[in-house]
Amino acid sequence: MIKEGLVDISRLSIGVRSRAGGIVATAVDNANKPKRLQQLYDLLIKPIANQLPSNPSDRVIFIPQGSLFLVPFPALQDEQNKYLVEKHTILTAPSIQLLDLTRQQKLAQQAKSASLPNLVVGNPTMPFVSLIPGGKPQQLPPLEGAEKEAKAIAPLLNNKAIVGSQATETAFPEGVVEDIAQKMTQAHIIHLATHGLFDDLRGLGSAVALAPFGKDDGLLTAEEILDLKLQAELVVLSACDTGRGKITGDGVIGLSRSFISAGVPSIVVSLWQVPDTSTASLMTEFYKNINNNPDKAAALRQAMLTTMKTDPDPVSWAAFTLIGEAD
Repeated sequence: MIKEGLVDISRLSIGVRSRAGGIVATAVDNANKPKRLQQLYDLLIKPIANQLPSNPSDRVIFIPQGSLFLVPFPALQDEQNKYLVEKHTILTAPSIQLLDLTRQQKLAQQAKSASLPNLVVGNPTMPFVSLIPGGKPQQLPPLEGAEKEAKAIAPLLNNKAIVGSQATETAFPEGVVEDIAQKMTQAHIIHLATHGLFDDLRGLGSAVALAPFGKDDGLLTAEEILDLKLQAELVVLSACDTGRGKITGDGVIGLSRSFISAGVPSIVVSLWQVPDTSTASLMTEFYKNINNNPDKAAALRQAMLTTMKTDPDPVSWAAFTLIGEAD
């Protein structure tokens, strides 16, 4: 058994700390990073290292339990200070059963999804949210970097980015605002660059922030996503804490589980509040790689390795994880 405290300490060592309403990345003493990341490597990877593939292109699928869902597997380091992502192509799955489900979804959607348009949303006009129970709602801060990211990525996906007040959650008269939830049901790839909020009590209250309009609060929750019939091959949640939620014995109840249940076979989520600049760079590389090679796990790995060259700190590149199908 891995104590939860070790996972928390390891995350702290790379600059990830908890606070009310989210997880933030901060500067830390670089001297402690290798030690903590190596401790987790020694406990989780070293006992099975000789069974892992020697070819970096071969995939390694982790099915974590409990607090291990919060482990940044790509950033774990061996005794030579080599990161795990440098040696392996990594993806995760909540459970064996859900991995089988995503495989079935991929096979069912492979033909019909490819002809659908892609959807890119960035920096919507932010909703007002109470981050503390009973507290006064405050408007989430804008994400200018997320808007730049969406506008840089959209041409790679042959579409225009939906930003600001146009990126609303629900349907209104055509030409007034964009209906993101409806567009999601008719999209091939969905990229949402915005704030994410996680609910570690119920899970289904986890949400992505969209623009409020009228009586609509602008929060697309995990519970609401369950009611959508999605045909997308891939959903990328380029937001904070989108891989978090209520941890149970068979996975995290939150955004990732809801998207899988709604029909999506592949999801990219984050484990902490990601820095704007490095995330924009990583995501741009990710889609460039996909355009050359449809293997999503390989594309994410290569994007991490590329980002690592200019932003070597794991906080900048190790937050994202691919859940479900790789191709």
